[in-house]
Amino acid sequence: MEQEGTLTRAGLKTPRSAAIAGIVFSILFIISLVLIRISVPANPQEAGTWLSSGWKTVSLALHLLPFAGIAFLWFIGVLRDRMGAYEDRFFATVFLGSGLLYLGMLFAASAVAGGILRLYGATPGKLMESGIYAFGRAVTYQMMNVYAMKMAGVFMISTCTLSIRTRIFPRWMAFLGYALALLLLLSTGYFYWVPLVFPLWVLLISCYILFANLTDKK
Repeated sequence: MEQEGTLTRAGLKTPRSAAIAGIVFSILFIISLVLIRISVPANPQEAGTWLSSGWKTVSLALHLLPFAGIAFLWFIGVLRDRMGAYEDRFFATVFLGSGLLYLGMLFAASAVAGGILRLYGATPGKLMESGIYAFGRAVTYQMMNVYAMKMAGVFMISTCTLSIRTRIFPRWMAFLGYALALLLLLSTGYFYWVPLVFPLWVLLISCYILFANLTDKK
């Protein structure tokens, strides 16, 4: 009986943990992305004039991203646990792989951007002359706005497919996720603010899971 009670309490805690982790990720990532977007020009070929006035804001944004990544990793784990025995192996592999690839590219792009800022703080003139800024800016842009966003789209599609089978959130949220995922897959690189779609979608399903969990306990 004692073991059964422990398993019941663990089962009740997992959905709330998933919701809280998703909300933390969404808020931190949205703040970080907005700070970067208002400081860095949309054109990846821009000469870097923004560095003199915006490097501190971007540095703050980059310091928030690791914590957002940790929350997202927790979100993946507890969301997968919520699916339990109903998890489909094929879609679960795509779900886990795309989520980890997205997180890896997010961290890699942040590291490149952070390296550029450190070099600028030490030798601002040499950074521009060496061509390191142009290369780092292009790599960061491609990694975040193209490849990472496409992995986010794949993550959304696999999560929505698993949701339809396991009913971890309503079908209309799953269909909305499909539409938003297609937007990420087809329009990344064309619309400057489209990366916000992913954290907003995670925020939506996280709020639903948290609300559903609190309602079930009443």
